[in-house]
Amino acid sequence: MARYLLYRLLTAIPILLVVSLVSFLLIFLVPGDPAAEIAGPGATAEEVARIRQSLGLDQHIGAQMLAYYGRLLHGDLGQSILLNRSVMTAILDRASVTLSLTGLALAVSLSLAVVLGVVAAVKQNTWVDQSAMTVALLGLSLPDFWAGLVMIYLFAVLLGWFPTGGYVALSKGVLPWLTSLIMPAVALGMAQLGLLARITRATMLEVLRQDYVRTARAKGVPEHRVIDKHALTNTLIPVVTVMGLIVGILLGGAVVVEQVFSLPGVGRLIIGAIQRRDYPVIQGGLLLTATISVFVNIAVDVLYAWIDPRVRYE
Repeated sequence: MARYLLYRLLTAIPILLVVSLVSFLLIFLVPGDPAAEIAGPGATAEEVARIRQSLGLDQHIGAQMLAYYGRLLHGDLGQSILLNRSVMTAILDRASVTLSLTGLALAVSLSLAVVLGVVAAVKQNTWVDQSAMTVALLGLSLPDFWAGLVMIYLFAVLLGWFPTGGYVALSKGVLPWLTSLIMPAVALGMAQLGLLARITRATMLEVLRQDYVRTARAKGVPEHRVIDKHALTNTLIPVVTVMGLIVGILLGGAVVVEQVFSLPGVGRLIIGAIQRRDYPVIQGGLLLTATISVFVNIAVDVLYAWIDPRVRYE
């Protein structure tokens, strides 16, 4: 396992290098001039040129690339053009919101999906199965921003159960924190809930047809123990495999959900940076998101081997 973990860490290096290169080239591929954005619409050409020179944007692309990778080697993501602070500080100040939203969305979608998938498989071809798969289909079909707007109207405007937006830090209490995030988390995790529920159901049906399950039933093992001990563990293996991809999808979807619910997260920070051509923030956000996704996938592979002792990567 140690050798495999080292191998995965080494293979992550070229992936992150490609992502860093793409994020650097954004400056030259995306239209717009950050110097002109800072100077304002009434600035003269001399003022724009002076700002561009102070930011180092007038240098050759090779020199800018060397400076960019030199900062990365020292853990420096650069200085935000418009916020006048380091990109790392700006992202870390908002990271707790995005990570809380993503983690809660993953917990909600995973727990509900496993329950729906298992129940649908055990009650195959009944109204329970049809109802569970209808919920899964709705989750796959509804865009997260539309689901968020509907929930705001129903549960915040009409019923008044939850706030329409905003974020309450966990330090101010678990209940206020959960109240501020439950609707965004459900809206973000609905599509993944539908996907995981369908995968769980299909895998559970396959596992229930295996010989060892039939043997356990023939020995008189209670049905709930057959499901819990013999079938569920093997059913979770493909679910865990998909989790690595889902975390990346949730991080991307958090950009839209944070806008809908006015959450001060990294996604909203990146949206503002795109609108105002703040390229260092865009680059830093993209690189950190890719880094998180890569390490989550490595962790998922390790968890995969822990769930299934038959897997030996050496």
